[in-house]
Amino acid sequence: MGIWSLAHTFEFEGRAVKYGVAGEGEPLVLVHGTPWSSFNLRHLIKGLSQHYKVYYFDLLGYGESDQSEGDVSLGIQNRLLDALIEHWSLESPYIVGHDFGGTTVLRNHLLDQRSYRKMVVIDPVALSPWGSPFFKHVEKHEEAFAGVPEYIHAAIVEAYVKTAAYQVLDSETMDGILKPWITEQGKPAFYRQIAQADSKFTDEFQDKLSTITTPVLILWGEEDQWIPSEQAHVLSSKIEGSKVVTIPNAGHLIIEEKPTELVAEILDFLAN
Repeated sequence: MGIWSLAHTFEFEGRAVKYGVAGEGEPLVLVHGTPWSSFNLRHLIKGLSQHYKVYYFDLLGYGESDQSEGDVSLGIQNRLLDALIEHWSLESPYIVGHDFGGTTVLRNHLLDQRSYRKMVVIDPVALSPWGSPFFKHVEKHEEAFAGVPEYIHAAIVEAYVKTAAYQVLDSETMDGILKPWITEQGKPAFYRQIAQADSKFTDEFQDKLSTITTPVLILWGEEDQWIPSEQAHVLSSKIEGSKVVTIPNAGHLIIEEKPTELVAEILDFLAN
């Protein structure tokens, strides 16, 4: 696996955001979800950067970006994305978002009026209501969770992550996912981002989905246990002209389980 680290720093409202750039060609932005980081986009970065100039980053509160106490909700991530696109001087790039990353892309496009050439969302959190019993429990008891011993915390995160995958994750992948969350700052940051998750952030744009005219590809793991693949078709029915592709033998963490298939579908969609 090697050491995953992002070379560049962008300051957003006094907080450090880490990002990377790979490849040459037309610009394409990748946005990860929760509880992931840009580490989980590495396979997509490798495949897509052979054809595009790929920009990727860690959301506020995730990965190598600022994990101090503060706003890490979906309400700030679209503004961060907007600021980064300005910083990179990109005009109507292609964009791909997974999970909360897909939510962030939709919020940025619909609420911030950011223009994209084409959009790809992968197992996005897009339709209310959502939020697992675990999310709701953490929201009520965030401080208690943040205070558990390190070994219990690591076991909680690992057990939670495993429910996102249909296939068994190898140890290197699991270690890479856990790494940002098992530090002194990472432990409270993990529970903070769950506690700040709220359906109101999708409520804000749901009634605007029908206004999207940008070409949209919706990709979904058929065995997604976090958000059933039926949601792909419900979402598509609200975005005129959108295309749905479901990938067999993959769960919510499809970016780790079926990256080759994802890259092929994305390249085909962007090229045509």
